Amino acid sequence: MSGPPAQIGRYLVERQLGSGGMGEVYLAYSPAGDPVAVKLIRTDRLDPVTRARFEKEAQIARTIIGTNRVAKFLDADPYADRPWLAMEYIAGDTLLAHVDAHGPLSAPMIASLGALLSEGLAAVHDAKLLHRDIKPQNVIMGEYGPILIDFGLGAFLDAGKESIASSGMIIGTVRCMAPEQATGNSSDVTTAADVYGLGSVLLYAATGHYPYEGLRWEAIVAQVRDPTELPDLHGLPDPLLPIVSSMLAYDPDSRPHLAAVTSECARLLTEFGMSPADARYALLDRTTKGPGAETRNSPSAALPERLGVPAIGLAAAVSIDSPLDRPVQAYEDADDATSVDALIEKGAPRDVVRGEPEPFAASDSRRRRQPASERVAEELRKKYDVQPGL
Repeated sequence: MSGPPAQIGRYLVERQLGSGGMGEVYLAYSPAGDPVAVKLIRTDRLDPVTRARFEKEAQIARTIIGTNRVAKFLDADPYADRPWLAMEYIAGDTLLAHVDAHGPLSAPMIASLGALLSEGLAAVHDAKLLHRDIKPQNVIMGEYGPILIDFGLGAFLDAGKESIASSGMIIGTVRCMAPEQATGNSSDVTTAADVYGLGSVLLYAATGHYPYEGLRWEAIVAQVRDPTELPDLHGLPDPLLPIVSSMLAYDPDSRPHLAAVTSECARLLTEFGMSPADARYALLDRTTKGPGAETRNSPSAALPERLGVPAIGLAAAVSIDSPLDRPVQAYEDADDATSVDALIEKGAPRDVVRGEPEPFAASDSRRRRQPASERVAEELRKKYDVQPGL
């Protein structure tokens, strides 16, 4: 079995972080040494229309501002043999991993999680971008709170029949998929689908289960698409029932706007006797190791050797031009999408459920060395401590 690629674009690969239905994710470093998360996309029947759509969405993802809740989009190459995108690396566990390891969050923490993520997601929608695959695996519990990852990949989640959604593979997570997505009609997918996905995330964080469950993905999809099948909300604290149930409404028009979700979650925090800031700190205390405990990853000493260049000449040996700096190519949107029915007709395996955990970040036990600037600052503070007059 071959190991990870030595380099993706201008980024030097350290190790694999995860893999899933859409591809593999690697921890890599820029020529200057900044850690990034690089995702390599599967090429299964990838067509020019999907690549062009990816280029457009990647360009939009670069413009997202006004939020600390989205991993920063850095770079992409839609036209590489295997398309890739690079995002800010966030140290921490996924929400899925945290809940599975430590159990559900309390009601105030769920309200804080909902307020923070809905506020951040609104900034993404303001940039005219949809996520389309919001799930516990795509929320990193970082040093400053929950961070949404995987923006810019919506093109592949909404691709045409001759694209990455090949026979036997549904891209996305059916357990968190809005009913309009489960029908495979891309024209019906709006911001309301992301609201549904966020509702499924809050439900999982509060209960440890999804709105719909089943032994096979076809059974789950059948429930999601059936307007008479209500989502399973057992275990959800009573104060959260109205907002979460409304987010999981079958009819997209019946779901609240994100501003209303943020407002209601903030109101619940007041009802719980907490300010939004205090609730966020409580969430951090639960999901991280405390202030200053963020772990860092150091690049392997073997990275320069893998490229056959001395470490001191590393930056000069790698191109620094972004593939996205060229003009966006003209293209026409494909109206068709691979539906669940179409995949079943093609003979999709009955035991396949795609969209398993593929995190952009993972904890590491190695602590960072103290930067020189911090050492100098400490020396100055000691000097001033013994000279009160200063």
